[in-house]
Amino acid sequence: MSSKCFIYDPAPWLPFRDREILEKCRNIRQADMEKTVFENPDFKLLLVYDARNYFVTDLFCRIKKSDMEDRKLTVIVPGHENSLYISLTEALNKYRVSLRNVHIFLQSEYADENGNVAPAGYGCGKQYQFMKYFYGRLDKDLRPPRENIVPITTKNVAAYSDLIDECGNGGADAVYTSVCWSGRIAGIDPVKEFSAGSMEEYLRLTSRVITPLPESIAEESLHGIFGCSGDVANVPPKMATIGPRDVAHARDHAEFQFRAPCGANTSWQRLISRLMLFGPVTQQVPASMLRLFKGRCYTDFAISQDIYYPPDSDPLQEWL
Repeated sequence: MSSKCFIYDPAPWLPFRDREILEKCRNIRQADMEKTVFENPDFKLLLVYDARNYFVTDLFCRIKKSDMEDRKLTVIVPGHENSLYISLTEALNKYRVSLRNVHIFLQSEYADENGNVAPAGYGCGKQYQFMKYFYGRLDKDLRPPRENIVPITTKNVAAYSDLIDECGNGGADAVYTSVCWSGRIAGIDPVKEFSAGSMEEYLRLTSRVITPLPESIAEESLHGIFGCSGDVANVPPKMATIGPRDVAHARDHAEFQFRAPCGANTSWQRLISRLMLFGPVTQQVPASMLRLFKGRCYTDFAISQDIYYPPDSDPLQEWL
């Protein structure tokens, strides 16, 4: 709820600033969220108790199916979900699931001020973390061929979208995402490098190096790899990322919203989740494009809780 006695515009550097829509999204109640019928019937919203489990289960089932059917599987995944990859590899190892047919593309990677993408040995890098907590924890006889893990690099970033299309016969079988503070998914921030004259043109934009928004840098600084310290100066200033075309070309989409401290009632994802789901489909909220395609959004109950703001009051009456 916004104030009625103190009216102001959102900060001018924010990508989405429509006060009426923001107010509408703030007032969406948890009880009403799952009742929503989206314009695209292939996009579903599910409120769940632990969205993390659904990420592990969904990806495990796809990998298991590719093994049983001896069929190629091409997926686009995040690189920093270390605890989830630990759970996933334990299940794959326990049930002896082979990943011989699995081809994995990482959504994004850090880059320096000159656009040089972080090398494989960079300890905070998404490639390094993924290889350590996923590939390295798999039993050796279950691992996919090393060349089936395709990170973004300085050499391939301009052609990365084409590599995904080529490997996946027109696109990935599935892309896994989680909306970020700025509305981005992967490194697709609402910035000038991802600006287009129409949504149709926007969905044709491919992989590239971008300069993230300040809140994206701040969000990255809260990851454990940066000490959960808010050390924004230690976060690389650019990001190499997939593009909207890679989201559009994917045959299935799985969005997971669970960004809250364990056991806490706070989450920065609570408003952006509502804006992504119930605001307009717009370049200013890149994750909103998911509503155009087949997919499911698993939103944790901690994220879907009602947003509470203290009401205005008359100080003369209150303190007399």
